[in-house]
Amino acid sequence: MDPITTALVGYGFSATTFHLPFITVLNSFELSAISSRQCGRVQAKHPGVAWYPCAEQMIRQCDAELVIITAPNKYHFPLARLALEQGKHVILEKPFVCTVEEGEHLVALAEEQKRLLSVYHNRRWDGDFLTLQALLREGRLGEVRRFESRFDRFRPQVRERWREQPGKGAGIWFDLGPHLVDQALQLFGLPRQVSGRCRALREGSQVVDFFQVQLYYDRLEVLLQSSPYCAGPNLRFQLQGSLGEYRKQGLDPQEQRLIAGTKPVSEDWGQESAESFGAFYGADGKAQVIATTCGGYQNYFRQIASALRDGGKNPVPAEQALTVMRILELAQRSSEQGRVLTVKPEAPARRG
Repeated sequence: MDPITTALVGYGFSATTFHLPFITVLNSFELSAISSRQCGRVQAKHPGVAWYPCAEQMIRQCDAELVIITAPNKYHFPLARLALEQGKHVILEKPFVCTVEEGEHLVALAEEQKRLLSVYHNRRWDGDFLTLQALLREGRLGEVRRFESRFDRFRPQVRERWREQPGKGAGIWFDLGPHLVDQALQLFGLPRQVSGRCRALREGSQVVDFFQVQLYYDRLEVLLQSSPYCAGPNLRFQLQGSLGEYRKQGLDPQEQRLIAGTKPVSEDWGQESAESFGAFYGADGKAQVIATTCGGYQNYFRQIASALRDGGKNPVPAEQALTVMRILELAQRSSEQGRVLTVKPEAPARRG
């Protein structure tokens, strides 16, 4: 099987941490082009790869079959549209786009062009999330009634970076919110209603840096939260049911290992250490350690390769990411209006 020639838009944190380690170690992919203003760094690290100073120029001129877009959020829509129009398959970093309307346009365009359009919701392959899915399949907690998912940090100072500057798709709700929303939808499906508090709490902050979003289901409450003032241990998941609850602290280790330079070459490279495992608490209140399932972001890329070469399924279809966008917009609107909003049935994607 010929490798999938792949072009990468951007050479920042997302590209170097979450994409390059996989497309450079998996034989199914061949890195053929990178667009970035960091010419020297790119050519030093990837001497055999074509470098372009402009993403649009690369998309139009390179012969790559697949384009991965890791540019700032406001560029997702125009770059993905151009790539699809050029007949290329596309992977977009999350969030999918900045508005539902943009997402609908891309979904329809990808279908028209008969090209794969996928969104990198990599947190579906976090070990703790895979553990949650297994516990639900097994019925370990009985009838589930409450789920809390948090992605807290201690970042009390505003930083000089695009995510913290005013603009389309900026702020923590569009940064971390897509992960938490996507995971909740994978676990429980579409909620009936949404309410949100999306605020700028830090001094000098001009974008959302805190959110607390509630998803309402029949006899199930889901709370999604992120705070920039969490200096202590992070409660990642709390799942409560009629037979007990599961609690998990700390974050999946894959991101930190990738930052540290770990190569994802073994199947267990993302295995969490035993001291970080979560626990199940039954009626007796005693903790029963639950070994965390081994995560692996490489499985996303393997499924992309299968979809492009063997007729396999897209691991994260753009239609699913569009549903995430609908919830993101509803929660933001709820925060602005100060009321609970109803989730309407989804309409088919349309071209604008």
